[in-house]
Amino acid sequence: MTQIIEKIRAALRRLELNRRLAQLEHERQELWRRYHLTNRKVGIGAVVGVLLVGLFIWWHHTPAQTARTAALPVVAATAAKGNIDITYTALGTVTPLASVTVRTQIAGQLMQVAFKEGDVVKQGDFLAEIDPRPYQAALDQAQGQLARDEALLKSAQIDFVRYRTLAAQDSIAKQTVDDQEYLVHQYEGTVKLDQGNVDNARLNLAYCHITAPVAGLLGLRQVDPGNYVQTSDVNGIVLINQMQPISVLFALPEDDLPSILARTHTGAVLPSAAFDRTGVTKIADGNLATVDNTINVTTGTFQLRASFPNTNNMLYPNQFVNVQLTVDTLRDAVVIPSAAIQRGAPGTFVYVVKPDNTVAIQVVTLGPAQGEHQAISKGLNLGDKVVVDGADKLRAGSTVVLRSATPETPNPDDNTPPAAAEDQPQPGQPGSVEQPNSGPPGTAQPNSDQPANANQTPAPLTPDQQPVGSQPGQHRHNGGNGPGNNGSGTNGQ
Repeated sequence: MTQIIEKIRAALRRLELNRRLAQLEHERQELWRRYHLTNRKVGIGAVVGVLLVGLFIWWHHTPAQTARTAALPVVAATAAKGNIDITYTALGTVTPLASVTVRTQIAGQLMQVAFKEGDVVKQGDFLAEIDPRPYQAALDQAQGQLARDEALLKSAQIDFVRYRTLAAQDSIAKQTVDDQEYLVHQYEGTVKLDQGNVDNARLNLAYCHITAPVAGLLGLRQVDPGNYVQTSDVNGIVLINQMQPISVLFALPEDDLPSILARTHTGAVLPSAAFDRTGVTKIADGNLATVDNTINVTTGTFQLRASFPNTNNMLYPNQFVNVQLTVDTLRDAVVIPSAAIQRGAPGTFVYVVKPDNTVAIQVVTLGPAQGEHQAISKGLNLGDKVVVDGADKLRAGSTVVLRSATPETPNPDDNTPPAAAEDQPQPGQPGSVEQPNSGPPGTAQPNSDQPANANQTPAPLTPDQQPVGSQPGQHRHNGGNGPGNNGSGTNGQ
């Protein structure tokens, strides 16, 4: 029996061992399958990665190769000789040369107002009248007192002459003569006092008739007829502002003072212009009137006053304007359109079109700017062609084709001649193609008979939009800017 049990146990152990061996074999096959699947995924991922890298390289290098081989349409302008005004621009406040609040100089009832609000008056024009009756009565009283004291003085003078005659005859005492002499002096003083009272009463009576102390524009009436007015009234009767001429007060940094004084000390008249808040519309032309004698140590600025004839009354008191002060003029400078200026890693540069219709990067030094015209101090010569439109896709050595641009309308008030855009080259010239109005490669081309308006000259910037650069001679002060400023102006603050 024991042997049978042992045999059964041995058989069970063999079955358990076989089952365990089968399980291990299954796990080995599963591990082998996973190993081959992982290797297959890694291989597929490597192939996909290589394809993506190749596509990335092709995507970034193919446009550059195309840009070097395909001619890009651009608009070019020729560097010309011109004059550029060196101007300082600041925010100013219109200030009348005379601003008078008409107040009464006596107390009384306002009987009459003889002006209309908004009238233009001359000096001495009748404005209003205070009740004159109390002051007429005071004048009559003072004149009566004066007449009585004059009669007493005359009587005393006659007695004094008589006493001197009697004293010479030794008929009266000398003391009587002396007393009479002093009495005459007393009456003379009384008469002078009465005369002063008469003059004061007459002056008060004249104050009842109010006239314009200065010529100018009347404001709103501050008091109506029938009211009792007095000298302590704060608002007065009406405000008069002198409108013609009028001035504008503005401030510049103290660093600009030497250049201005150098011109004014030689007797030069510095033109000034007033523009609206946008810095686009010119309101009036004038001249620099005076420079303040003190620099504000808190702000580091000094004040100036510009005078304007203001014949059309477009400048109004307390109006904020942009003042453009022309200090000097840079003559016979190399001038190009401001749109040609580029900024990047080389610094400030332009794309110069070579005779073989390729472009090169030329680093330039900027001078003053005026409107859309930029003076170049160094880096360009007269006659050099620079790209003014289409420079966003250019690289050094790119081939270009010049296309025509809409010519600018010359400004008769601008002494700087605009740089002329180059005309479209004829087919057959070096670097030219049969697509004068062509766009980017691969796009449909318009008919060559239809001119392309490629003159994308940027609109003038407002004072709040003006960027600040490093250009000498062009300034932007006090948060404001007038026309003639562009991105290459310096902040004098």
